[in-house]
Amino acid sequence: MPPSADPAALRAHYGAEGLLETQLPGTPLEQFAIWFTQALAAAEAGALHEPNAMVVSTADAEGRPSSRTVLMKGYDRRGFVFFTNYESRKARELTENPHAALLFPWHPMARQVIVTGTAERVGREETVSYFRSRPHGSQLGAWASAQSSVIAGRDELDRAYADLAARYPEGEQVPAPPHWGGFRVVPETVEFWQGRANRLHDRLRYVRSAAGPADAASGWSVERLSP
Repeated sequence: MPPSADPAALRAHYGAEGLLETQLPGTPLEQFAIWFTQALAAAEAGALHEPNAMVVSTADAEGRPSSRTVLMKGYDRRGFVFFTNYESRKARELTENPHAALLFPWHPMARQVIVTGTAERVGREETVSYFRSRPHGSQLGAWASAQSSVIAGRDELDRAYADLAARYPEGEQVPAPPHWGGFRVVPETVEFWQGRANRLHDRLRYVRSAAGPADAASGWSVERLSP
C-alpha cells in the first residue's frame, strides 16, 4: 500500500490559537454564536463547506447507535433545531430514546462542537413556518420521500416527485406533510474542541446544572477535558 493510501500515515498539524476558560462567555449558546459566526465567515471565504452541517447520533431502545449528517436550521437558548420525516430511522429512534448527540465538524478551522442532550419535537406552527421557507423542490421532496424506507429503485422516487410537481406546480403552495417536522435538541453538555500542536488540544465543556436557567451563567459550569 503506498503511503498516500495508508490512513496511519496521514498527518495534520494544528497550529491554531488556543481556547482558555477566561475567554468563554457565561453560556454555551453565546460561545456557539461566536464560533458559528466565524464558521460562516470561513464559508463565505470558501474555506469551509456548509457550516450548519452536523452529525446527529441517535440510538434505539436497545442502545444500538446510528449517525447521519443533517443541516441545523436554528439555534437559540432552548437548543438546536433540525427537520426530518417523523417516520425516518432517526425520528423513530428519538421517539424510543430521546437522548442524542450532535457534532459540528469544522475541520478547516481545527474546531469541533459536540452537543449531548435530549430531543423534543418542535411545535407544528414552527414546522409549518420553516417548511414554507424551503424552496419549492425541497417542499415536494419532503412529500416524495418515505425517508429510510426501502424502495425498488430510483425510478420510484422520480415518479413520485413528478406526480407531485404536476399536482403542485411552481408558485402553488405546498402543504406541510403531517409526518414531517422538527426536532429540538435541548443541550445538557456542549463541548468546544480547538485543535492544538502535538495533539494537546483544548477541550472546554459546558455542563448544565439544575441551579439556574439555560440562558444564564448560573445554569452552567465549565470543565476542561484532557485531550
